[in-house]
Amino acid sequence: MPRVWNIPPRKKADIIEQLLLNRNIRNDQERQDFINPQLSQYTKSFQIPGISLARERILQAIKNDELIIIYGDYDVDGVCATAIMYLGLTSIGARVFPYIPHREKEGYGLSKEGLSSVKQKGGKLVITVDNGIVALEQAKYAKELGLDLIITDHHTATTDQPDALSIIHSTQICGAAVAWSLIKSLLPAEEAEELLDLVALATIGDLLPLLGVNRALVKEGLKQLNNTKKVGLLALIIESGINLGEVNSFRVGHLLGPKLNAIGRLEHSIDALRLLCTKDIAKARRLAKLLAETNDQKKKLTSEAVDLAKQMIVQQNGAFLQKKILILHSTEWIPGIIGLVASRLSEEYNLPTIVIAEGVNGSKGSARSVNGVNIVDLIRKGGELLLDVGGHPQAAGFTIKADQTANFVKRMEDLMEMVDLNEQQPLNIDVQLHLAEINKNLINTLDVLEPVGMANPQPIFALKAVPLSDIKTVGNGQHLKFKAGEIETIAFSQGKLASKLVNGQKVDLAFNLEIDKFNGAEKVQLKIVDLHAENI
Repeated sequence: MPRVWNIPPRKKADIIEQLLLNRNIRNDQERQDFINPQLSQYTKSFQIPGISLARERILQAIKNDELIIIYGDYDVDGVCATAIMYLGLTSIGARVFPYIPHREKEGYGLSKEGLSSVKQKGGKLVITVDNGIVALEQAKYAKELGLDLIITDHHTATTDQPDALSIIHSTQICGAAVAWSLIKSLLPAEEAEELLDLVALATIGDLLPLLGVNRALVKEGLKQLNNTKKVGLLALIIESGINLGEVNSFRVGHLLGPKLNAIGRLEHSIDALRLLCTKDIAKARRLAKLLAETNDQKKKLTSEAVDLAKQMIVQQNGAFLQKKILILHSTEWIPGIIGLVASRLSEEYNLPTIVIAEGVNGSKGSARSVNGVNIVDLIRKGGELLLDVGGHPQAAGFTIKADQTANFVKRMEDLMEMVDLNEQQPLNIDVQLHLAEINKNLINTLDVLEPVGMANPQPIFALKAVPLSDIKTVGNGQHLKFKAGEIETIAFSQGKLASKLVNGQKVDLAFNLEIDKFNGAEKVQLKIVDLHAENI
């Protein structure tokens, strides 16, 4: 069944004004706040309870030359948060050791193993970043070891709070931004602002809504990123084929962020942290290359895992798709890629999806959701079957006992039966255009919407009854290209449609607008999101 398009009535002749209206921006003040957000508007968002007490304890640790342990996480938010805390504390004379757990060997967040390790290294003060808010037993263990614990986190809390010296918690911003809120209380304003490039990376990479305070953080952070003096970030930008000054939210989300994430999925995130913190240019180049190569390997493994998942669905004659939640498990999958697999499947089948990598001592799971389903709350109802769980309404990670996969699947499926789940989410179109309105000038004016991302997506436009020509495939038949009128298009992963289309046929197109740059030339291109035709 073709996906339903939701096209709002066009009330403004000016396309930018219509796009702002679609985003509920209705007056000059709201327009100014959206287009030019200022961090000064959100001072209270960074004055999180617990900061004053944490600041005092950190200053005491510096005075007494105590070793401070930064206990991070292996994703882009956790690595950036660790880098922010490490760079900030070392700049004021603190003795700091960063600790990032191994994804497969230790799992997410504080662990007794990790706490024992940092105690052996001589640590006295542990500061978590991007984790810790649900670490009740681990906080008790830290106390038993004589460790003072400061927790900074943004994940969803449970009813009970860990017994820690200080808890700095906000779900409004990402983990790196929570860490930055603490470190900015210790640094001169200018030095704190220089760390906003890492906050922008984390905010975009962790899929926070780019509105309000997050929009202001990313707007300022992208300015810092395009003028960064951090040699590691410069090396990563160059390795990604990006020109300094042209780093935007899309390039962060699709080029920089995935490389920082990849190393923690397959190896150990400490190399991503080293890249962000190094001052050695040669080392930065070497690490940036390593991250890029690891990202390529991750893509290959993810593609193979997705293919295996689809084979499972086919072999079951679509029985999986008759349920309200898609749950797949295999001993062949590695924990580092299951979140990516869940994301791809959830998007393709429009179902909340859980993918489980089965292991001997425990099975790791990752989940992605659709609108209307709080996936982390759902998984927490697994109760005694769970060893741990954490995440957000749209994404979660968890561990279950090795012999409880079947029971877990049944419980999730039974719980979802009580959920009213729409079969298909409509595709929201921003503006229906005429071919004559599409030009470079229009695309350039779309920059006022930056940064685009979660809650402020790249605009999707529509054309109705546009004639096709020059239909062909590229990328060994994977991708579809054609002309809409005289405008070039690209439809990724839609090469199979080429045999169903004919020159001169009129179709409806949903698309993003972009400038295609190749060999020094620039041309307007439609990046196809969806296509409606009589025979498709």
